[in-house]
Amino acid sequence: MYLPAHPIPGATLPCYLFASSTAVARHVAQMIANTVRERNSFGRRATLGLAAGSAALDIYRELIRLHREEGLDLSAVIAFGPGEYYGLGADRLQSCNRWITRNFFDQVNIPLQNVHLFDGTVPLEDIDVHCRRFEDAIRRAGGIDVQLLDIGRNGRIAFNEPFGVRNSRSRLVTLDPVTRKGVADDFFQEDHVPLQALTMGLGTILEAREIILLAFGEDHAEMIREAVEGPVTDRVPASFLREHPNASVLLDAAAADDLTGIATPWMLGNVEWTDLLIKRAVLWLCEQTGKALLKLDNDDFRKHDLHQLLRHHGPAQRVAHRVFRWMMDTIEYHPAGRSPQRVLCFSPHPDDDVISMGGTMIRMVEDEHEVHVAYLTSGNIAVFDHDVRRVADLMTELNRRFEIDVSKTPDLETHVLKDLAAKNPGDPDSEAVLNIKGLIRWSEARAAAMVCGCREERLHFLDLPFYRTGTVAKKPAAAEDVQVVCELIEAVQPGLVFVAGDLSDPHGTHRVCAWIIFEALRHLEQQSGRRPDVLLYRGAWQEWAPHVIDIAVPLSPQDVKLKKAAIFRHESQKDSALFPGPNDPREFWQRAEDRNRDTADVYNRFGLPEYYAMEAFVRWTGADV
Repeated sequence: MYLPAHPIPGATLPCYLFASSTAVARHVAQMIANTVRERNSFGRRATLGLAAGSAALDIYRELIRLHREEGLDLSAVIAFGPGEYYGLGADRLQSCNRWITRNFFDQVNIPLQNVHLFDGTVPLEDIDVHCRRFEDAIRRAGGIDVQLLDIGRNGRIAFNEPFGVRNSRSRLVTLDPVTRKGVADDFFQEDHVPLQALTMGLGTILEAREIILLAFGEDHAEMIREAVEGPVTDRVPASFLREHPNASVLLDAAAADDLTGIATPWMLGNVEWTDLLIKRAVLWLCEQTGKALLKLDNDDFRKHDLHQLLRHHGPAQRVAHRVFRWMMDTIEYHPAGRSPQRVLCFSPHPDDDVISMGGTMIRMVEDEHEVHVAYLTSGNIAVFDHDVRRVADLMTELNRRFEIDVSKTPDLETHVLKDLAAKNPGDPDSEAVLNIKGLIRWSEARAAAMVCGCREERLHFLDLPFYRTGTVAKKPAAAEDVQVVCELIEAVQPGLVFVAGDLSDPHGTHRVCAWIIFEALRHLEQQSGRRPDVLLYRGAWQEWAPHVIDIAVPLSPQDVKLKKAAIFRHESQKDSALFPGPNDPREFWQRAEDRNRDTADVYNRFGLPEYYAMEAFVRWTGADV
């Protein structure tokens, strides 16, 4: 694990790798706090450009803590928001202004008159004047001291989409299809996403005295590589930051993974050859040459800039055989061992267990382990309204046919169907609707786990408090969430725990759930001096890279067939899920099968035994993901 602010070599724009997004948040919040305190000490105002989005959320939470607990005075700060969806009022759930006001401005002492945000409801004929006034406000403030940005999957910054003008000023823009698809979940459907937005211009952004670009997760890795190592081009607006004298990029390990200094650091010069780096380099060499491990020769190493690896650890057959043995040792038919024990599988959503490790669950049940599954959230926001109408109609008709007295229970016709009829596109659900959606996910999770052989009394539906907002945006994880997990672990007493260690979950629920579980495990370890072994699995979006896999569980065609049957029990997520994740039209069962087959194919290409499919896991070392 890298230390905070570990510089990444080889990047033309300064890039820093942090141990986690939490470490980034603490670092950036302290940087902003130092700027504010310095300006305050000279009787000057600090001017901040503040991004609105999940990447910056932990930064604002840390600034709020510094304000409340350490007396950080923000009363002289002048703040500017980088953009707003056009056509949305500040009261709309998806409004950028609403988001940053509720998550930051309402909780600190920045005066309202010092906050400058775009108005998404300004008449079309007044937009030019509105944008000029925004620019004038920045000039009157003396320019922006620190501009905080995140990056879109198409390289946009703020709402400056690909092929925008380098010297542009604040203006109305048309949103790129990639941007609209990327935020579709916030609006509950892509059709509800506005077509336009007001944005701070590229030229305006590049005049800030300091710029900080944030990126977390593997879904940003490719675009970060293009922005940092590719050509400076209007196709990737973020690449223009390389022309700025004081811009930097702060990344977690997943977002940094495609950069040369991380992916192939040996190409930049001498490196320290750790076992992990040797494994990564040799497996990369197999991919470059199309050869199996034991077919690599000295010329393969030399032709691909791995001279120093040969010099320190060669010849080729020795280092390749070393990696071959490491990879063979990862293959494990009995992931929980042969002696029966209690196993606890944590599933962030009601379907992550069977999607990500359903085959392993089947194997552990066959090995006579006592397999428990804990569903951390209800997943109730990820159900279509038409599924609720179907259930409501079914219950209404069932009550009528069987003459069931419903006088003491909520009237479905009143509390559900009418709520749905009154709901506008993008609005959150009523409590009654959320309850039915949660019940749908509960029944599906129960049915799916039982397909894998899990017993009903070993299924635990925790419904953690942080998730209970009814919207994509969640509350911060808190001590009450950790306490719920602690109590379950103490009750079950597992010898092995499985956790979703996914860095690619678009909404961050996996990351939050992992943090809660890790906090609970650390707390219990402090009390008892021990903790269960922990294996991390991936969500529906990615598989672990081969060089980090610790355990790979072979699956037979029958295992995969049964796993698919379990996934099919999640009928509300079948055919078309409400929140499928970005840029992947496949259904969850297809992603799961393809990923498991691909993992087996990767092992086969390395010259390892050929299997039908495999599920992969990484051991938790005690650090946050």
